[in-house]
Amino acid sequence: MSLKEFVEKPIFQSRIKSNQVKIQEMLIGYFVAPLCAMIANSIFSAYLTRYYADVIGWTTKYYWFSMLLPVVSTIFVIAGNLLVGQWIDNTRTTAGKARPYLMLSIPLMAIAIILLFSTPFNGSGIVQMAWIAISFNLFYAVAYPCYYTAHSSMVALSTRNGNSRGLLATLSNASMVAAAGVGASILVPILLQALMFVTGPDGSIDKVASYNNWRIISIILAVVCAIGILLEFLFTRERITEEAVALNIKEEKLPMKKHIEVCTKEKYWWMVILFIIFFQMGQLVKNTSMSFYVRWMFDNVISSSTPEVTSGALMSTLGLVGGLPSAVGMVIAWPLASKLGKKRAIVLGLIISLAGGLVSFINVHNFTTVTLGVVLKAVGIIPAQYVMVAMLSDVLDHLEAKHGFRSDGFTMSIYGATMVGLAVLSMGIVNIFLGSMGYDASLTRQNGTTETAMVIVYLCMDMIAFALSIILLWKMDVEKYIDEDKKQILENQKAAVLASGGEWIDPEERARLEQEAADREAEEARIAELKEKCAKQGLNFEEEERKYQEALEKRKNSFIGKLLG
Repeated sequence: MSLKEFVEKPIFQSRIKSNQVKIQEMLIGYFVAPLCAMIANSIFSAYLTRYYADVIGWTTKYYWFSMLLPVVSTIFVIAGNLLVGQWIDNTRTTAGKARPYLMLSIPLMAIAIILLFSTPFNGSGIVQMAWIAISFNLFYAVAYPCYYTAHSSMVALSTRNGNSRGLLATLSNASMVAAAGVGASILVPILLQALMFVTGPDGSIDKVASYNNWRIISIILAVVCAIGILLEFLFTRERITEEAVALNIKEEKLPMKKHIEVCTKEKYWWMVILFIIFFQMGQLVKNTSMSFYVRWMFDNVISSSTPEVTSGALMSTLGLVGGLPSAVGMVIAWPLASKLGKKRAIVLGLIISLAGGLVSFINVHNFTTVTLGVVLKAVGIIPAQYVMVAMLSDVLDHLEAKHGFRSDGFTMSIYGATMVGLAVLSMGIVNIFLGSMGYDASLTRQNGTTETAMVIVYLCMDMIAFALSIILLWKMDVEKYIDEDKKQILENQKAAVLASGGEWIDPEERARLEQEAADREAEEARIAELKEKCAKQGLNFEEEERKYQEALEKRKNSFIGKLLG
């Protein structure tokens, strides 16, 4: 059975029936589901390097391997994302072009997560290195690109309504922020760090106990991830893809070369892609090095008898106070961007982050000072975190208006390659700095050179990224073309329909008629079922219908009913 046949089965039809984006789709499809799907990757970004270093011991036993694997794997990660992007651009199903790959990613993600933490503990060096290399690339170059490229495409394909798209972009990014901030930086450190890195009587890591605990945790993460991706598939819709299906527009399957040519000749495409690369690199290197920095740089508040417990509590505290601005930002980001414009809001925020980041350098060993600097950075990056995807969607619309076709798959494969590839590359960068500057997990305190390396990767890298991002976005003005692009896209669609001998109906009118027809069919089916039930059970149809309408009205007026639209 092909993927197309599988995802078009009635059981897998989207639970979202409305042609307008409503609360149910926003909360489940773009926040709760992606949060569950991405929590594993967020934990890996924060802890996988430490797991390999402190539990498997690869920075001491396999020094060069630990530095080279993430760097070399980046090549496979990029290739994997580009391949999935090409598949998406050339896929046409009633379920959409990107959503089928969400379904495909479910078994891939579950298997890869479990294999990551099944490295033979007592195996030979060659066996361990081979296992790590294969499982590492299975997750980062195959499974996660399959999920993340499809997931990243959903905002741009969900709707052409600018306000709805902005809200979906905000929630989609909020899910990622919550997975990294609330999950990996707050809950996991305080609840699980002592289990992930079990401390023995002498204060050193009990590698066997830690290894066994990680295997259990990986199974739990695999299940949560699978449930999250399935929910995302069921509670999203690709309305833009559905436009072409409804209009019976024959879309030519274009080679990747054509997409590359169109995108790389567009200055706005380069501006937003390079901005994403620099911004995310800074954030990912910071997140990857956070557990190292908290464990070794705050000696005056780390208990010598229970270092993992206290460092976990400090990391949770740092994640909590640093994450509060992001939580507030989910509410204010889109109104702020609507008032100031996406580019202006992002640039002003990054200036604040750049200035605020300098505070941490007052005393890099003082927890309060460093935390204050982290909070100020977090305040400034709010617009960038939540509006980034909406800005990228504007660029995709601009390309569609100019060239008559969309490059969602290729562009989002680049976006996915950036996010996943940089997550992998950031591990290599942290390993290179720490490994080459003397990091040794068996010590009770790291030397001064290693501490300098931690300052560079945790405090400096994101500030360099802020400065580069400001420069890149200074002349980013694609927003001025939004209305003109929408008009041109509509004209292109009309020309395509008429050229194929079809009847042109305005999209808004078509959506209204389709919604009315769907509602009418659903109501007729409900009445038929109720009549059949009444006939079998000897009930009065009019009385049962009256009860149903009263209950329906009560549900609509309840808090949950209003929330779900």
